[in-house]
Amino acid sequence: MAAATAGPVFWRRLLGLLPGRPGLAALLGRLSDRFGRNRDRRRRRSPWLLLAPLLSPTVPQVTSPPCCLCPEGVHRFQWIRNLVPEFGVCSSHVRVLSAPTEFFELMKGQIQAAKRRVVMASLYLGTGPLEQELVDCLESTLEKSLQAKCPSDLKVSILLDFMRGSRGRKNSRTMLLPLLQRFPEQVRVSLFHTPNLRGLLRLLMPERFNETIGLQHIKVYLFDDSVILSGANLSDSYFTNRQDRYVFLQDCPDVADFFTELVDAVGDVSLQLQGDDTVQVVEGMVHPYKGDRAAYCQAANARVMGVINAARTRQQMLHAQTFHGDASGPQEDAAAAGDRRPAPDTWIYPLVQMKPFEIRIDEAVTAALLTEAECGARVYLTTGYFNLTQAYMDLVLGTRAEYQILLASPEVNGFFGAKGVAGAIPAAYVHIERQFYQEVCSLGQQERVQLQEYWRRDWTFHAKGLWLYLAGSGLPCLTLIGSPNFGYRSVHRDLEAQIAIVTESQALQQQLHQEQAQLYLRSSVVSPATFQQPGRQVKLWVKMVTPLIKNFF
Repeated sequence: MAAATAGPVFWRRLLGLLPGRPGLAALLGRLSDRFGRNRDRRRRRSPWLLLAPLLSPTVPQVTSPPCCLCPEGVHRFQWIRNLVPEFGVCSSHVRVLSAPTEFFELMKGQIQAAKRRVVMASLYLGTGPLEQELVDCLESTLEKSLQAKCPSDLKVSILLDFMRGSRGRKNSRTMLLPLLQRFPEQVRVSLFHTPNLRGLLRLLMPERFNETIGLQHIKVYLFDDSVILSGANLSDSYFTNRQDRYVFLQDCPDVADFFTELVDAVGDVSLQLQGDDTVQVVEGMVHPYKGDRAAYCQAANARVMGVINAARTRQQMLHAQTFHGDASGPQEDAAAAGDRRPAPDTWIYPLVQMKPFEIRIDEAVTAALLTEAECGARVYLTTGYFNLTQAYMDLVLGTRAEYQILLASPEVNGFFGAKGVAGAIPAAYVHIERQFYQEVCSLGQQERVQLQEYWRRDWTFHAKGLWLYLAGSGLPCLTLIGSPNFGYRSVHRDLEAQIAIVTESQALQQQLHQEQAQLYLRSSVVSPATFQQPGRQVKLWVKMVTPLIKNFF
């Protein structure tokens, strides 16, 4: 137990030195960056130094070690609740999905059954027949809500990215306009516009290219009190042959309330689509690209962090009442009312990353998890776009856990076969992959850090997240699932959200293990021979350009 808590205690003490000392934090950051750029980074370094760039005062700080005061349901990851709300649920309410068709059919069924709310956050909504089928489901459910004997107060809220959702003549906006026009009091469509695309840059950047500056990338699909967390967008390939990850949290009202409030908060700082296809700012809100950037980002930070902090306070109070309250508290009242819910064996932690607003919770938690992964632990990490930040790469190479990293082969990359410059993106990923593999080999870590390429005929690969297996365990106790890709865009440019699921349930652990095994089953281990295959020869101009553009894709 002492060994398990030593890391968090050390981190807490180091963080305790930093409040009110931004110069020290900046110095540590600069030193860490310099070490990262130097060739002597091949020597083993303390993984805590690698966290220095994340320890600036703008990052939420872990101010206490893992909670050892509450023996009920203790697990080594309770320190996360110092940053975000902790939702205890029963594992029987958590279901891992495996196929795009299952994801699509579940969404349709949940929309049709919704009575109070449908909340959908995605990068964009496609324009094909399957997407139209989804819109038709929404229209039908809204129509039924008006025709019922007792009309319901069903509300539909949709959050998309402004640039991606406005691309082309037929786009996400035109798909949703009929709903807005027919149900103006029940439907809200918010279009997030990054504050970093403004002025002359906004005028000069062409369509598609303007999406590289920053996006709304959160993927949350919510129906009454049930939530789907995924990395999948609302587009036909994500419903048919684009492999992603999906988890369904059924009848989890507290989690659903949190994500409703989070999407509402981002919606409030976004542009509001009107029935005539124009957009307006929420009254009293600073304009994202016409107003003062600092004032906008400050307001957005306050709005989003207000949701996170309020939910965290609520859950802490609930935890205290449940485990430390007197006999006449809410637990006895609930029991008297016949509400005898089983004790939670699974905990959900929502992790938000919005660097434009200086919200960096996901970054801090992910880095801490990679840092604390002990010798003998196994980390299965997957991303559809292998382009890890330097900090994450240093943590993978500088810690002791075993890593199996699953990435897309060029043929299943979403940009494979694209026209123009985008068609060279798979080759750029091959170049990044080869550079990382060479670094692993130069450090002699091929046995500890293994790359694997996913391949499936006529499919593309978009899965992201990780599974953590503690030393000596054959099943994972923690997974991260949601929108982040662990790359520069996810950390610095886009709005992201995922959840950490920690579980003591062997049945749920088995579900997560099976999910991981099915994905890795379709992969092959990367070796020097991999880069000698036909089609793996990267053109010189791609090698030269990749370092300049890798932070944009």
